[in-house]
Amino acid sequence: MNGSGERVLVVDDEQAVRQLLCRLVRQEGYEPLEAADGETALALIRQQPPDLVLLDIKLPGIDGMEVLRQARKLDRDLPVVMVTSNGQVRDAVAALRAGAHDYLVKPFEHADVIRSLHSARTARGLHRTIQRLSVRSPEAAWLRERMGPSDAISRVCADVVRVAASDFTVLIIGETGTGKELVAQAIHQFSPRSAQPFVPVDCGAVPETLFESELFGHRRGAFTGADRNKPGKFELAGAGTLFLDEIGNMPLTCQAKLLRAVQERAAYPVGGTEPIEIAARLLAASNTDLDAAVAKGRFREDLYFRLNEFVIAIPPLRERPDDVIYLIRRFIDETNRELGKSVGGVSEGAMEQLLASRWPGNVRQLRSVIRRAVLLAERLIEEQHLSLKMAPASSGGEPMDASPALESESLKELVRRTTASVEKTALIEALRKTAGNKAEAARLLRIDYKTVLTKAKEYGLVPVRPYHRRQKDE
Repeated sequence: MNGSGERVLVVDDEQAVRQLLCRLVRQEGYEPLEAADGETALALIRQQPPDLVLLDIKLPGIDGMEVLRQARKLDRDLPVVMVTSNGQVRDAVAALRAGAHDYLVKPFEHADVIRSLHSARTARGLHRTIQRLSVRSPEAAWLRERMGPSDAISRVCADVVRVAASDFTVLIIGETGTGKELVAQAIHQFSPRSAQPFVPVDCGAVPETLFESELFGHRRGAFTGADRNKPGKFELAGAGTLFLDEIGNMPLTCQAKLLRAVQERAAYPVGGTEPIEIAARLLAASNTDLDAAVAKGRFREDLYFRLNEFVIAIPPLRERPDDVIYLIRRFIDETNRELGKSVGGVSEGAMEQLLASRWPGNVRQLRSVIRRAVLLAERLIEEQHLSLKMAPASSGGEPMDASPALESESLKELVRRTTASVEKTALIEALRKTAGNKAEAARLLRIDYKTVLTKAKEYGLVPVRPYHRRQKDE
């Protein structure tokens, strides 16, 4: 029993199907509500708001698509699972574009129904959590406005809400350009330290010989050219926040001194004899796998454990199509204001290219592409205005190097990585061809359904859905 008494509205004009779904819903611990037509379904949604909806696409009177649209106006976070037959898969795709959470194809397996129920329930719980946190904490809305409306970013917002008021050291991980510093700024801005300085340090831009001086400062005469005392970043941060970006680039020698400073809350400036007190909160970010760096001896394990008291992971932009569409609109509006132009949007062909890109530079790259396109366009961004080196989104994972650095990777590791990349690519492509239907994908790949589920979970694949434009009122 997993439903915990939550209500599921079952809408289908076929009594046998409706009864079957109600029985499965009840077995899973949900309370079923029934409707045989769209008008009754909308009345129930208004009068007895359900937690989930199982909705047939073809209904007498008001059809399922109209019910879906009206339901989303009443509650945009209400998960709706569309029920369709084999010949109506194109309608199901349209429903996903209109905001449906998932779809079931008749005749469906009991396991598919249960999976959809649980998936929708999880989504509903997440939306409610974010709504509740947003009322109390404006940082969720602040971050969503800058990073996007996707569920992935909602989870990041929830993490920021949880950790901002504490003094936990936070490790923010994500690819270059995903917005790690933005998340760090949000943690600082909505913490009790917000009135104090926020001091960022790009660990990849500081020469190894200057790292110690950069962090802890130096005293006059400490080395050639040190003609005056200079405070370090810890000292400048005071009781605020010190943000160490790309900390994986920090030299090992400095890692040991950083660990000691964080643990003892004090450090000696270069050439100094009196310690300085360290009161700043430490946030760190990395675009590399620190676990792998620790295993290879490139990063201190004890420092790694000290840094990741709390971890926030930002998914890459290629895994967040909703955010791509949102950010395109936002960057067009920003650039229009800056240039005094009125570019109205993006053509279908250009949007297809934008959604197909893997965005190795993530949000930073998307912003540059859109700014240039707005500069070149008159009324609408067309394909010729885009400067994209296209790599299909379906390629999955990191691009494989035709000439791998064998001296840094064993043959066993190379085979494992290459096999995983090919396997993931094939799975993504199969899911795209079947509009996210895992049973059909299993048949296409000639493997069993359970293997598809296991591999999808292993590779962190979200349900594959067609990309869609967001309505202006959403």
